[in-house]
Amino acid sequence: MSLPELPRKATRRDMRKALIRLRLEMQRQELRHETLLLTQPIRQARDFTRQLDIPHAPLWGMAAVAVLGFLVARKGSLRRGLRLGSALYPLLQALLKNPPRSGPG
Repeated sequence: MSLPELPRKATRRDMRKALIRLRLEMQRQELRHETLLLTQPIRQARDFTRQLDIPHAPLWGMAAVAVLGFLVARKGSLRRGLRLGSALYPLLQALLKNPPRSGPG
């Protein structure tokens, strides 16, 4: 943040304007910093899905949350749902795996 340019004989009005500009710039930077802190978990989740290289990862995530919500809403079925999910995980993993690309040559 650089200081505003003021003439040598700045009036009170010019100095007040410069002070208001500094305050606005400081508030803008504080808002940007707070926004970065609040969105950090979202960025981490997005980076995690990029590392896993899962196609349509947000769609799969929303489906998982919906299924988990459905299972939790029904009393006592969470354990059954987790057992089913752990049994189906290898199948889903095999289905989501990208086929190997053969290069030219």
